[in-house]
Amino acid sequence: MLKLFFFLLLAANAALFAFGEGYLGHFSGSEREPARLQNQQNADKLALVSAAKASANVAAAAPTPPPVAKDEPETIACLEVGNFLLPDARRFEAQIAALDLGDQQARRNLPGQEITGYIVYIPPQGSKEGADKKAGELRALGVTNYFVISDSGPLRWAISLGVFKTETAAQNLLAALNKQGIHSARSAPRMSASKQMAFQFRGISRETKASLLQIAEKFPAQESRACK
Repeated sequence: MLKLFFFLLLAANAALFAFGEGYLGHFSGSEREPARLQNQQNADKLALVSAAKASANVAAAAPTPPPVAKDEPETIACLEVGNFLLPDARRFEAQIAALDLGDQQARRNLPGQEITGYIVYIPPQGSKEGADKKAGELRALGVTNYFVISDSGPLRWAISLGVFKTETAAQNLLAALNKQGIHSARSAPRMSASKQMAFQFRGISRETKASLLQIAEKFPAQESRACK
């Protein structure tokens, strides 16, 4: 009796082992992984990957977003390149000729380092019309000794009221003008003439600025800066 019980128990354990390993076939469709892998097509080509690599593959498969349209080129109000001596200025001017900048380009002489006098003036008015209007206001106040500066440069469309050798004389004129009700006049030193010059470029695109700076790099002693 005990032998029979022992063999029955052994047979039951063997059946449970076979069932657990999937050797008894399909019973519920939820087989263990070894049997399932054996039933897969091309099972030998399956490979496990890490979560990080799987994420990278998903990202690579994602559609590429459309390119963002570039903004219109920005406009550079004023760029100045200098300080050129005359021979280098001529070479630089010849090399930028291909850019065909026309009225966007101007050349000005740079001031020297020695003070030669003092000028009393009304600051630039922005245009000939503005300067003429200010001149009319001066005449109405009894000022007739003035000169509208039309030359290109930092004092273009300013109004000169006098040039003096000493700062004291310039300050005396300012005091007299204040008594006449003219409070916008200023005094500034006049510098000696310089052998150096600079080029100014106005209303140029970002691409044009890059081209100018590329040419300026051929002249190592020069510098570029913003201007008004």
